[in-house]
Amino acid sequence: MESWRKQLKYDPIPPLLSSGNEALKYFAQRDLLGERVGPVSRLWQLPEAQKILKKQHADGSWPRPASKKKQSAINYHLIETWKQFRFLVQMYGFDKENPYAHRAAEYLFSCQTEEGDIRGMLANQYATYYTGAIMSLLIKAGYEDDARIEKGFRWLLSMRQDDGGWSVPMITHKLDRKRWLALSSQYFEPVQPNRSKPFSHGATGMILRAFATHKRYRQSEAARTAAELLVSRFFQPDAYTSYKAASYWVKFQYPFWWNNLVAALDSVSLIGVSRDDENVGRALSWFVDNQEECGLWKTSYVKEGDKEKENAAMKGMRPWVSLAICRVFKRLYG
Repeated sequence: MESWRKQLKYDPIPPLLSSGNEALKYFAQRDLLGERVGPVSRLWQLPEAQKILKKQHADGSWPRPASKKKQSAINYHLIETWKQFRFLVQMYGFDKENPYAHRAAEYLFSCQTEEGDIRGMLANQYATYYTGAIMSLLIKAGYEDDARIEKGFRWLLSMRQDDGGWSVPMITHKLDRKRWLALSSQYFEPVQPNRSKPFSHGATGMILRAFATHKRYRQSEAARTAAELLVSRFFQPDAYTSYKAASYWVKFQYPFWWNNLVAALDSVSLIGVSRDDENVGRALSWFVDNQEECGLWKTSYVKEGDKEKENAAMKGMRPWVSLAICRVFKRLYG
């Protein structure tokens, strides 16, 4: 048995291979066992992937589900395209060689401003965290050397706080709820960050995914500094009110969305933070201690009363979250 599997209480490989999900089995065999499994393009024809593609518009975007209330300054097509592109890239291995993925990528790039950020999620305000998270998907999809990705990195580097991490510019100012809602849903000039304020680990975790995914930028001093800041905040509340509770560290999603312990470890392990780092070691021990007897991990360890919150949809993501955890262990223990 490989050394990384020996670190765990239970062997996660059998439940991953017997999950009945062909895409999950493919990645477990390829990434965890090192087996030859053929081109990832065979996953593109799976019914689950094709179901996502059926709703794509000709311009590469996806429609927003019907809603009673919409704000004209928010780009809902961008929000929905980001959501669906996550599934295509992270669960089915889509890349720019696929025409549907290429159209989706071009739509996402069409939302990039002259400054370099991808804008529309928060109306005309800077959404540093979404820019980083979207860039990470575009890099995975084969756009690593695209000039528009380089432009995005230059913008992200220009938006750092004085401490070397990132925030969402609006949250670095004292805004009441009414003003926040107005700025994030109507057209106003972007609010510049107060750079003297501390970084947000929630925002930094999402932004750092872009650096971790990029072969050159993951080796940068900026990435290393941000990674060390991020691990220093493991299991602690954020500096700001949005997603502040420490419990968000142990509420997982796959494909990745918000910052959490799995997504953060995935990034910092790619950047090169060692398992010998005190904070990384504590996080790895937490996963060892909280592995289920079936070999997998739950998607939420957030307790409500005496019960942990995990609905049916979240339970269906258990194998995928577990795959992401296993990738981290293999990366750090070989």
